[in-house]
Formats: sequence, C-alpha cells, structure tokens
Amino acid sequence: MTCNGMLMALKTPPPPWEILQQVSELVGASGVKGDVDKSLRALAQSAVSKLDMVSRDEFDAQTEILQRTRARVVLLEATLAAMTQDLEQRSDE
Repeated sequence: MTCNGMLMALKTPPPPWEILQQVSELVGASGVKGDVDKSLRALAQSAVSKLDMVSRDEFDAQTEILQRTRARVVLLEATLAAMTQDLEQRSDE
C-alpha cells in the first residue's frame, strides 16, 4: 500500500486474548466487568462455532488415512515404473 509515494506497512491486528486483556483492563473493577466478561465470552464462542473445524480425533484419523494413502501411491508408482521398464525392454527385443 502506498501513500504519497511511500510504502506503508499494514499493521496486523493483535491476537484476541490481547484484546480481551485490554478490555478487562479498561473495565477494571467496575460493576459491569462481569457483564462485559460474559458478553465477550459469548462473542468468542459464537465466532469459534462459526469456524469450520474438526475434532482432534477426526484430524488424527484423517492424517493416518492420508499417510496410508501416500504409502500406497508410492508403491503403485514404483510398480508402474517397473512394469513400464519391463514393457520397454520386451519391446526392444
């Protein structure tokens, strides 16, 4: 991004936990602290629930399936290469 010919860097937003900490510090010990905490937690839970996420167990299961599939692909590629080489040798004879 440029402004008057100068390159300007975009500042990345702070992580959510820093924002929560800042809000907590601003509210301090006032009577609304509990309400603000509840509202922020509800907002955070709502945002997380909208994310397309899987459980750790599902992730681990899919990782294991992928590893087995990759191993099979490597084996099939080696088999195909050997068969191709054999076929080429027979064609040359």
